[in-house]
Amino acid sequence: MNLDLLIRGALLADGTGSPLRPADVGVREGRVVLLPPRADLVRRAAAQTVEAEGLVVAPGFIDVHTHSDAVTLLGPDAWELAVAPVRMGVTVEICGNCGSGLFPALPERIPEMRGSSRAGFGGDVPIFRDFSGFAAAHGSAPRSNHLASLVGHGTLRAGVVGYDERAASPYELEVMCSLLDEALAQGAAGLSTGLIYTPGTYGGTDEVVALAKVAARHGKPYVTHLRDEMARVEEALEEAVEIARRSGAALHVSHHKTAGKHAWGRTERTLARIASLRASGMDVTCDVYPYTEASTSLSAMLPPWANSGGTQALLGRLRSVSERDRMREAIRDGVPGWENTVGNGGWDRISVACAVRNPSVEGRTIASLGGDPVDAAAELLLAEDGEVTIISHSMREDDVRRVLASDFSMIGSDGVPKPGHPHPRLAGTFPRVLGRYVREQSLISLETAVHKMTGMAAARFGLTDRGVLRDGAHADLVLFDPGTIADGATYGEPLLPPVGLHTVVVAGEIAVQHGTVTTARPGTVVTP
Repeated sequence: MNLDLLIRGALLADGTGSPLRPADVGVREGRVVLLPPRADLVRRAAAQTVEAEGLVVAPGFIDVHTHSDAVTLLGPDAWELAVAPVRMGVTVEICGNCGSGLFPALPERIPEMRGSSRAGFGGDVPIFRDFSGFAAAHGSAPRSNHLASLVGHGTLRAGVVGYDERAASPYELEVMCSLLDEALAQGAAGLSTGLIYTPGTYGGTDEVVALAKVAARHGKPYVTHLRDEMARVEEALEEAVEIARRSGAALHVSHHKTAGKHAWGRTERTLARIASLRASGMDVTCDVYPYTEASTSLSAMLPPWANSGGTQALLGRLRSVSERDRMREAIRDGVPGWENTVGNGGWDRISVACAVRNPSVEGRTIASLGGDPVDAAAELLLAEDGEVTIISHSMREDDVRRVLASDFSMIGSDGVPKPGHPHPRLAGTFPRVLGRYVREQSLISLETAVHKMTGMAAARFGLTDRGVLRDGAHADLVLFDPGTIADGATYGEPLLPPVGLHTVVVAGEIAVQHGTVTTARPGTVVTP
């Protein structure tokens, strides 16, 4: 038997949650060949052999929640950010989350969208007419790992309606549904919403139901960043349930959390509600990242009306003293239907992650910048043309542990590949689960953790022959030391690689060895 690669002497975590067992794993023409342990007869026939005594071999990790839509298209300056996921064992990233992606859009809207959605590298993010254009662009850009994409509701809305705070007309909704239908037929993995972000937040429940019906017809899930993850998280969960019921789509709740002091502890109720729905037959799951800090844009800390019209309109309001006063009042008093992050925590819990033109403020809280915090935030946004990423210290450890341990949660990093000091989850999520929550705390078993990272994720997003190690499966593999694996990334040095991760194989080629990214670029755009 001629093999391209043989991993010899490892324990197999096959992605199903079954107990570890000895096995040798071969690779031939990009596919898995499972062998009896210590397969000496085939050793000489393998082009390359990795001795793996004491290590665990698992399917490559599938990150169900990323924002890596553009990073490999941005050239060498973004390379360290682009390879952070594969260095922690992620062989498939699912992007297009939180309602935001790079497609689809009516051609006449594309220039406006490029001007309102910058990448943080001093250039405009590419926007594509359809999924095929997105896939073709990534197909011509070298990748170390694979990419799949959801269709973002906010992007759909921007690409048809624009950035105005209003309901879509019946015709506009029909066009949105048609573009979504086309993208899903071309290979997009589902529909996502980010109902706290403009322009997605301007869409009501009925609008999302209409779009989710399209996803349901394709047998693809409705994936949602809830309209509120703070004081109104339970109400927001019920809206998601209503959308799923009325549309018939499977429901997946993104980065499930109960953030802010008014919501701490409510995972006891939200998880019980999801468990009850599952017991009654509803197809509902969630994902989670293993940190108590979130990360998003600074502009999302402002009331929704502040962002109406897009980035340039926001910057115009930030230049106005009276508009800043309105923002201060809205944050102090709240706005009906708005997730008021600052009102639930305070500016001292919001720190700057990425400010390309003002790197000296990275790592500092908005409250520490001096003067009134709204003015400080406004001036920073103006200086950065609206492109500032923040870290919000908003969650509690017991809530994170509860979601991690639930039977229906999988792992998503919510990685935001921006320069500066991005959240360390971009480079540390999966090793952190295996090190902190499996080995150190025994919260879940290693087999269960791997299942959440692989087989469960592949099943949710329809990634056939991925996420489980069996004969004929795609040869996406990760080899790690269960006794030492841990995250290396910190808030001060967010791109440090993990320890204890030996080898990452993508499409049968070694993409990472001993923490070093190889010259192989086998990654492709994958579809359900």
